[in-house]
Amino acid sequence: MSVDFYKREVISTEDGSTSLKLRDADEQYHSLHGALNESLHIYINSGLHYLAKNREIRIFEAGFGTGLNAILTYMDSSFTCPVIYDSVESYPLEYEEIKKLNFNEIIKGFPSDVFEMMHHAESGIPSRISPNFVFTRFLQPLEVLKLPFSNYDLVYFDMFNPDLQPELWTEEIFTKLFSAMKTGGVLITYCAKGRVKRALKSVGFQVESLPGPAGKREITRALK
Repeated sequence: MSVDFYKREVISTEDGSTSLKLRDADEQYHSLHGALNESLHIYINSGLHYLAKNREIRIFEAGFGTGLNAILTYMDSSFTCPVIYDSVESYPLEYEEIKKLNFNEIIKGFPSDVFEMMHHAESGIPSRISPNFVFTRFLQPLEVLKLPFSNYDLVYFDMFNPDLQPELWTEEIFTKLFSAMKTGGVLITYCAKGRVKRALKSVGFQVESLPGPAGKREITRALK
């Protein structure tokens, strides 16, 4: 099936936060049980908070999407150390879509100016959003993006599901990420499919299953 990833509509999820749905496929950007709760549970609580907090953190996000993971990372008050945040996105949102997302209404203290800055960032150009947060968004496919060797402490792997984008859940892609991560680095993803775990293990990751957010039994954390 051919999917137009630019054909999207804004939807509401059960925790009151909005997300996006692809019109050509049964695929949402976040869980229908709650976009905000899902991002907090997986990427912040099970990923970011798993790391040591007394040193600079370098993060790579595969799938910028709505920008929810990035802005929650920026807002996380438990980190006072510098954060270098790189993100890749092949299908950036249109301005009208960004305006319809309601994160500013349901997240206390939501920095709307920073959120818009992230969504309008020029590809490949770092932006020092605050003294402790440098953000770069790459508008190109993950497959062709060149990543630095042994650079990242944490990877948010938040691409569309393996049935929709199987080319992004392969040993080749995970080898690329493994090489770009530091020893002791963490990859966190919502996906718990057996073939994904096997691919992660085959390139050298230690894989563990964790309890998922509402509506999802398990998620996956992989350690280098």
